[in-house]
Amino acid sequence: MATATSFRRNKMRVGAITHQHRSSWRSAAVAVVATLAASLLTSEIGQARAEPGLREVMLVGNNWEGVADIIESTGDFAKIGRINLIPDKDQRLREIYLNPIKLAYFLGIRETVGEGHDQYIDDMYTTPDGSAIVVSRPSFADVVSVDSGTGQVKWRFPVSGNRADHMAVSPDGSRIAVSASTSNTVHVLDIDNGTELGTFATGDKPHENVFTTDNKIWNMAIGEVNTGLDHPALDFTKGDRKITIADATTFKVIETIDMRERLDAFGQANLSDAVRPVAFTPDESTMYFQVSFFNGFLEYDVVTDTILRLAELPKNPKTSNERNTYVNDSRHHGMSMNPAGDKLCIAGTMDDYATVVDRATLTAGPLVPAAKPYWATVSGDGTACVISESAADQVSVIDFATGNKVTSIPVGDHPQRIRSGNLPQGWKTPTA
Repeated sequence: MATATSFRRNKMRVGAITHQHRSSWRSAAVAVVATLAASLLTSEIGQARAEPGLREVMLVGNNWEGVADIIESTGDFAKIGRINLIPDKDQRLREIYLNPIKLAYFLGIRETVGEGHDQYIDDMYTTPDGSAIVVSRPSFADVVSVDSGTGQVKWRFPVSGNRADHMAVSPDGSRIAVSASTSNTVHVLDIDNGTELGTFATGDKPHENVFTTDNKIWNMAIGEVNTGLDHPALDFTKGDRKITIADATTFKVIETIDMRERLDAFGQANLSDAVRPVAFTPDESTMYFQVSFFNGFLEYDVVTDTILRLAELPKNPKTSNERNTYVNDSRHHGMSMNPAGDKLCIAGTMDDYATVVDRATLTAGPLVPAAKPYWATVSGDGTACVISESAADQVSVIDFATGNKVTSIPVGDHPQRIRSGNLPQGWKTPTA
């Protein structure tokens, strides 16, 4: 079935078109995917709808601890249990300490992106049957599947290079895409057995991945984020930052998008072109994206390949404007959209707040105090945004309707990614 992104590919092939044709194509694209919008905002929400025998949960990855907290996906978001996602830690460390190259990267990750800590959990998803949690582990440069019942490793896939990063799950839950950030590669794996189905090349330091409903994978490469060369005049040192779009079946690259050109055309030559977290509208005709160093986000029309609007959000007066004080170049890092497609939830990382933004006006709601929030996702019922407060070791829930905080839940050391998933009914913390 065609979607907005496939219509955009057609536009690129035929060359220049009139504004009238663009409007017609956009309307057609939106109409074609209307039926999808009701059932799928993102693959993550789609995965969260529990089948019989399963319960819907939220996974909170505590990056510096290597343990995920499992909490309710709605209601009071109560803690259900915990699961160790590095049960093979001793074995991995032995391998690393016996290999000088692996050790150099391991220690480099600790002292740069890890802020003095090892990075054990970047991203995670449950398998469709809830029997395992698949996790990318930066410091171990791998993806593993951990049995949700026994807590033991079922399979392991070492990524190319020396660091694993963001993942994405396909709409049907059968495949995962993981960024191998030091080899500029995305691996696509079978979620059940870890078999590599394919790869594609990206820009420098691939970061977030997104499966779209027209069978494509979008990857955002952010370039070098852990150097001190952060002045705009030294922007060229950050590397090749671009969006790479690949076919999710053949893994052939269909298109690359250099946001530098689009930002310049929009009159924002001083903004970084390193695209960080993104959020698509339910019909996938519009993408909202954050960029390095910026307290806000931009609106991008997928069909016409044009940046439409910029939202600059409030600065915390206590936050330094020195770019080299931002964690991995991120002033704001984390965004999600509610299922209705009319509200965005923004994690204002270095400004220590989160806020719900009205999509029509791009007006921010209440600024909810939060300690270095680093991710934002949507609750199981779609009514709330759940953010990770990495500096407070808790997650907080913000109501989309009011923009106010509902509750906070203590979790482990440095919560980062939060994902919806399914585990067996009656699941408890593995005892092994």
